[in-house]
Amino acid sequence: MNVWEALAVLAAGIGAGGINAVVGSGTLFTFPVLLALGFPPITATISNSIGLAPGSFTGAVGYREELRGQGKRLLRFGAMSCVGAITGGTLLLTLPPGVFELVVPVLIGLACVLILIQPRLALWLRRRRPARPDGGPLLPFGVYGAGVYGGYFAAAQGIVLMSMLGTALDEDMQRLNALKNALTSIVNATAAVFYIVFAEPSWPVVGLIAVGSVIGGYTGARLGRKLKPFALRGLIVAVGLTAAVQLVMERF
Repeated sequence: MNVWEALAVLAAGIGAGGINAVVGSGTLFTFPVLLALGFPPITATISNSIGLAPGSFTGAVGYREELRGQGKRLLRFGAMSCVGAITGGTLLLTLPPGVFELVVPVLIGLACVLILIQPRLALWLRRRRPARPDGGPLLPFGVYGAGVYGGYFAAAQGIVLMSMLGTALDEDMQRLNALKNALTSIVNATAAVFYIVFAEPSWPVVGLIAVGSVIGGYTGARLGRKLKPFALRGLIVAVGLTAAVQLVMERF
């Protein structure tokens, strides 16, 4: 990489770290840049996953106040996120390229629909049963699925998680966003370790994205904590729909 290419990767890392802390889909900042610079898709995905892990951690730290009192949830769902990330990383290294990407736009679209209808759906569910602070027996399996998705491709895993958490848990949006950031941090860190051991990343790319994502992650967390629930939900849907359209267009 020359200087301008390195600056482009760094800037993409800053943008990805910021949007991951607020919403998710930061991979859609970095992944296209790496492809445009000529990196193979698998190498780009692996390097991107490792580089974004530190930014996910700073984003979670930025929401530490909203994480208070959610320790049991974090332990319960964090274990499923970790196992899911290992599963997703295994799929990336063993399945033919492009297999999972066929269903990625559909998953993102469904997640956006869930975000939009989440208040009404949650109200309907609570009329049929008491609110559950743990989300019920099926939520851990959904978190595992989001971990598989995040370990494989990572884009919009935050949107998928927010749609599930917001529907299943009786909780404030900002506290849900804090839990989402912590779980995506676990997924990204697990995937990063997995890829460091079993794959061959581009270390210059990893370093640039890591520095950028740390800066963006902390800044994005400070901004995201100031958003009202309606604005946060709207931003999640906007980013999710943009992600789905971008992924569909890349196949044509």
